[in-house]
Amino acid sequence: MPPIPLLLSAGEASGDMYAARLATALKQRLDVAIFGMGGPHMRAAGVEIITDYAEVSVVGITEVLKRLPSLFRAMSRLVDEAERRRPPLAILTDFPGFHLRLARKLRPRGIRNVYYICPQFWAWRPWRVNLVRRRFAQALCIFHFEEKFYADAGVPVKFIGHPLVGNVKPTMTREFFCKKYGLEDGDPIITILPGSRRGEITHHVPVLVEALVEIERIMPGSYGVVVAVAPGLDSKKLKAMFPPQWQVKFIDKDTYNALAAADLAIVSSGTATVETALLGKPMIVVYRLSPLTARLAKPLVRTKFLSMVNLIAGRAVVPELIQQEFTPQRVATEAGNLLSPSKEGRQRVEEMLRGLEEVQRLLGPPGAVERAADEIRKLLNAVQSNAK
Repeated sequence: MPPIPLLLSAGEASGDMYAARLATALKQRLDVAIFGMGGPHMRAAGVEIITDYAEVSVVGITEVLKRLPSLFRAMSRLVDEAERRRPPLAILTDFPGFHLRLARKLRPRGIRNVYYICPQFWAWRPWRVNLVRRRFAQALCIFHFEEKFYADAGVPVKFIGHPLVGNVKPTMTREFFCKKYGLEDGDPIITILPGSRRGEITHHVPVLVEALVEIERIMPGSYGVVVAVAPGLDSKKLKAMFPPQWQVKFIDKDTYNALAAADLAIVSSGTATVETALLGKPMIVVYRLSPLTARLAKPLVRTKFLSMVNLIAGRAVVPELIQQEFTPQRVATEAGNLLSPSKEGRQRVEEMLRGLEEVQRLLGPPGAVERAADEIRKLLNAVQSNAK
């Protein structure tokens, strides 16, 4: 028999990473031919990429309008390919603005939809959970508090734990990292994760550059600055946004080691904050949208916190500087507090590390991807049995 076709789709960098791991786990369990939308990780995992997520990856309400033609083209390609290959299941990874619409188009064609990495509808526009109930046969959530939210709305849901647990580990010592990248081992290291989308880079980097100037002013001395370049970003273009005389180290494909070596991380809100928490590193979370998008989005937000670390803990474990609070002065002040050798500074870091340990516990045990693959295998077997 030929391999079973499965559609697997991810619309941004973290989803591409999670979906790639799922593709590998599914291939270990089933004879499948996986195709869909994704990026470098999925491609490396043997997924046939019909459309690259770089065409559609965008954040913000107003920013989406500029990318509508690309979004429509990607949607059309995926639907056409699904019609041609007739997969019994479509596994859609987060990215709700696109995937809710794709699910609506696939369901009437007899394709059962699985939501892998449920959207965070509990945080904003929670009424959209009803669309998941109507369009998806199964939802797989990665945060413990999501299971009740989706179950209460009538969605068939399973908590699988976070896919990053057990996978976020450094591969070298700080000493070796410093030697490899030309850093002084004895100096404090600030590692910056400015974001994975072009819009995030545009909004974040100018503020971060000014913040580094301010940090140097209030904390004179020698320290290393590392910028971890997300997959899909052009490191040369990113480097050009920093003053050429600065000794900033731009690092590709080595984010976990860059974080593990850090005394402080400044991190764009999103999956990277969970990775930083799993490595137990003090952090400042930052994020900024365009002013118009922020004004439009503000009435839709339903949570006290925006960073995943604080949401998981249910309290303010790490400082989050969002929108107008994300200024060079605020970043520098928070950095000074966390890097201070004073008793108060050490106590602040120790308290944060205790909070991060709590977050690590709440993320669940290792094996989330394997549990997801097992659930999908069960659903696929049920679909095939009903078709006989």
